[in-house]
Amino acid sequence: MAAVNRIAFIGNSLPRRCGIATFTTDLQSAVAASRSDLETVIVAMTDHGQVYDYPATVGVEINDDRQDDYVRAAAYLNIGGFEAVSLQHEFGIFGGEAGGQIMALLSRLTIPIVTTLHTVLSEPTEAQRDVITRIVECSSKIVVMAEKGRELLRSVYHVADEKIEIIPHGIPEFAFVEPDAAKAALGFSNKSVILTFGLLSPNKGIEVMIDAMPSILKTRPDAVYVVLGATHPNLVRDRGEAYRESLMAHARQAGVEGHVVFLDQFVDKKTLLDFISMSDVYVTPYLSEAQMTSGTLAYSFGLGKAVVSTPYWHARELLAEGRGILVPFGDAAALGIEIAKLLTNDVLRQAMRKRAYSSSRAMTWERTAERYMSVFENAGRRHRLKTIARMDTGTLLRDSRAPPEMQLGHFLSMCDDTGLFQHAVHSVPDRAHGYCVDDNARALLVACALNNPGEERLPEALTARFAAFVQHAWNPDTRRFRNFMGFNRCWLEDKGSEDSHGRTLWALGACALTDASTSRRSWAAALFSEAMATVEDFRSPRAWAFVLLGLDAYCSAVPGDVQATRLRAVLADRLILIFDTVATGDWVWFEDGLAYDNARLPQALIITGLASKTSRCVNIGLESLRWLVKRQTSAKGQFRPIGTAGFGDRRQPSQAFDQQPLEAAATIGACLAAWRADHDVEWKAEAARVFAWFLGSNDLSASLVDLETGSCRDGLHPDRPNENRGGESVVSYLLGLSEIRQIARLSESRAKPAPLVA
Repeated sequence: MAAVNRIAFIGNSLPRRCGIATFTTDLQSAVAASRSDLETVIVAMTDHGQVYDYPATVGVEINDDRQDDYVRAAAYLNIGGFEAVSLQHEFGIFGGEAGGQIMALLSRLTIPIVTTLHTVLSEPTEAQRDVITRIVECSSKIVVMAEKGRELLRSVYHVADEKIEIIPHGIPEFAFVEPDAAKAALGFSNKSVILTFGLLSPNKGIEVMIDAMPSILKTRPDAVYVVLGATHPNLVRDRGEAYRESLMAHARQAGVEGHVVFLDQFVDKKTLLDFISMSDVYVTPYLSEAQMTSGTLAYSFGLGKAVVSTPYWHARELLAEGRGILVPFGDAAALGIEIAKLLTNDVLRQAMRKRAYSSSRAMTWERTAERYMSVFENAGRRHRLKTIARMDTGTLLRDSRAPPEMQLGHFLSMCDDTGLFQHAVHSVPDRAHGYCVDDNARALLVACALNNPGEERLPEALTARFAAFVQHAWNPDTRRFRNFMGFNRCWLEDKGSEDSHGRTLWALGACALTDASTSRRSWAAALFSEAMATVEDFRSPRAWAFVLLGLDAYCSAVPGDVQATRLRAVLADRLILIFDTVATGDWVWFEDGLAYDNARLPQALIITGLASKTSRCVNIGLESLRWLVKRQTSAKGQFRPIGTAGFGDRRQPSQAFDQQPLEAAATIGACLAAWRADHDVEWKAEAARVFAWFLGSNDLSASLVDLETGSCRDGLHPDRPNENRGGESVVSYLLGLSEIRQIARLSESRAKPAPLVA
């Protein structure tokens, strides 16, 4: 496990007044103290309109509503030699809808990210779910502070268990002491002190505790309830001190004004520990269960205080097994009974204090820092693949270790005993839309690609299943392949489109040449021969291109097929003819508009020209591909595929959205063909640039793939990725990945020196 020497913490920082600022500062201090040679820094979030006198530990400041600040912070971290980033996530501290602007920073980082989620919502909005999902995917580890957090991450957000770490909220190392000395120092001698600490806001349940005071005073007339803490800054900004004043009025109306003390202070750690030390009972009467973490609860528990609390998530776990007392939400009577019982029974109170103190020793900041350091040092193992998206293209092509591994988990989950499902809802196969031959033909292409050296073949039964789907799709009555099939295995049509027929022939040609099974190669060649006869009547340029891709493989597998050779010449001539008819000086293309799978047209001409030694084919293919590449490049130099909103627009500027994986896979395949044609290394660089689109080098700086499962989102909307991960998307990613890996292997083999001959 490699040592980590420079760590950055992203979150709020003191002197900003909030719990996240306190936590971030405490964690940074504890980690910094764990090793003398460790360098740490805080990247501080500043709420809009505010200015703070940050200490030297803050290396850079982000104004939460300024996108450029997030980008600038990412550059600071990337070039600063940092080896791990610890993100403190809480809703409300980052800009954008649901705090989504933090992705402008995270998506640009080239170092491992460990994210601590201070809140895990059980019923997130769509925007909140999207942000958390994206944060989880770009993080090496997710830290929560309670078992409930792990449970929600698994059940609501579908996070893999091995990605989750539970590290309890840290607490200061403090001796187990009686409260008398602190009471005397703070002016509360001879009082039974009940304490609540924290920023005042309406969700804290202070009113309920005030309502409980009359019953407590019946048995402990010396009781005093100390409410320590400034009003939450956001509340002050919106309403001034109206809420604090309403609480004071509530105490007057309840007749306990003389026994409720409001201390409007945001205190430093030493002062806070003195106040906790003087309390006999600490109370957190919060009104909602959906609180994953309470720093005030952790601190009071760690100092060995008798705690009475409502059963919010953190309290329910921390105070279980007699370590504290839980009362129902909003139940002033129960609160009064339990606190009075503790204040009048020294034996009970002391026993609870000792249980809390002894069980909290593993939570000290020293122990917490050790656990975080272990997570930081292990994060690099998960991080290696993520860095691919941020590598320059030269590195991607020079380093054979750089391309991601071929992960097939999602692909396999999208298959049943019929074939590959067409669509998914998020990552769950959508049975309602059944199957199509388009996607199962692409799946057969993936199976063929995995027969290449360096790859692990698909299970034989799965490849056979895709072949069986293609066979079943063939309709001998119409001499065409059907396309769409319902989940009930009933075909929804007698014949599919020309494009789906062409794409199926492409898969059959590849299968005839490269399948691992001799018998299946023969089957594929026979069905190809039978199904190609109808192609000559097709009018779709993309269908011609798909068939040419299939013919390239088929003619190598069956070199004596005269009809196939003739068909290849006919289809290539047709593509050349429409190019010559349509292309002009500024529109170097086959049609008046761009649509889907665009790069397959030049790819088909390039490989056909190479096989037939027809330079005109190769030259038109290269010329049109160069023009397409230029149109698919954003102002920032990133790959920007033709958006679906612009399909069919006649000679108009390309629409940016929606962007789909199909276009990236097609462009990678075409660039590989171009590289083989003219050996220009720029084609390899272009392929790598396009592949980086999958991994986050795109208009939204959002990764479309999960490198651990191999799933791929269905595309980019203008404001977010499409969270569904259907069949077309996963096979597009896997086909693009297989070709990038092939380029890397070829580059590596060519770079190796020739062996010495004795």
